[in-house]
Amino acid sequence: MRGVEKNLDKFVGAGIRVVGISVDTTEKTRLHMIEQAGYTFTFLSDPKLETIRRYDLVHAKELASGADIARPAEFLIDPSGTVRWRMVTGNFFQHALPEQLLEATKTLP
Repeated sequence: MRGVEKNLDKFVGAGIRVVGISVDTTEKTRLHMIEQAGYTFTFLSDPKLETIRRYDLVHAKELASGADIARPAEFLIDPSGTVRWRMVTGNFFQHALPEQLLEATKTLP
């Protein structure tokens, strides 16, 4: 996510609106992601995992916490709601690079 934040102007320039989704409450998301980490893009709070389930991203009973959390994933979704590109991984330290996301935007209709 830091790479996305550092390249946010490029995403905006490509017509991409960046949105993060967190399993944390609104208050925790605001504190951890916005105030402490300094992210400036939009975050949605999904503590009931409703949206996370719709995209089949639930990692059940994560080892450290025992709680259901979201698997790391990046999506490019067009204005109609159609997923045009995605990267989903089980490795919590592996994310799409900003360059990969920006390159993928060039293939969108």
